[in-house]
Amino acid sequence: MANRRILVISDTHAPYHHKDTIRFLKAIKDEYAPDRIIHIGDEIDNHAMSYHDHSPDLFSAGEELRQAREVIWQIEDMFPKVDVLESNHGSLWYRKAKTHGIPREALKTYEEILKTKKWKWHMELIVRLPNGQPCYFHHGRSANVLTASQHYGMSFVQGHYHEKFCVQYWGTSERLNWGMNVGCLVDDDSIAMEYNNSNLKRPIIGCGMIIDSQPKLMPMVLKSNGRWNGKLT
Repeated sequence: MANRRILVISDTHAPYHHKDTIRFLKAIKDEYAPDRIIHIGDEIDNHAMSYHDHSPDLFSAGEELRQAREVIWQIEDMFPKVDVLESNHGSLWYRKAKTHGIPREALKTYEEILKTKKWKWHMELIVRLPNGQPCYFHHGRSANVLTASQHYGMSFVQGHYHEKFCVQYWGTSERLNWGMNVGCLVDDDSIAMEYNNSNLKRPIIGCGMIIDSQPKLMPMVLKSNGRWNGKLT
């Protein structure tokens, strides 16, 4: 049965991803054998192309893209077919082009830029779960995932909010629904993540899964040195 084990990869922000991202995803693959992979967006950071100030201590736009591709290709080696949600960081090429009056059809596609073979990008995605119920995926609609889920009238999965890692349930007389925030896979010590320093809440490192139609949070539990402890919980 399709979609029995869906892995939702959270915001990776390559090349400013957590150092144990690849190892963590490999462990999840080995343990759970997901049959569908969805990347919730912000697959790359595009720090050098941001509308905010670019740190002179980080890569140029060209070098950042080259470094990010290497990370994406490592994930592609594990998961050749991935659905990716369009996102605020991942779409910066097109947002910048729009600012300067360049039409999108004059630009390369996501697949061409990152040189992936079977990855497909979506603005939004609705997946039919094994229990017959729909589940809506978007990079990030609302800071309150429960409200967003209720608005769409179905279960809902999102990323974007790095400090949010939760599942919230709500029901009707017909079915149980839920909303899930899947955290992120960023390197919080990277200069690219300095904007997090002003936030009281810290990023939560992890991913999400949907197993037999039910959500499951997959935290990357870190040791005191910030590295993964090597265990799946």
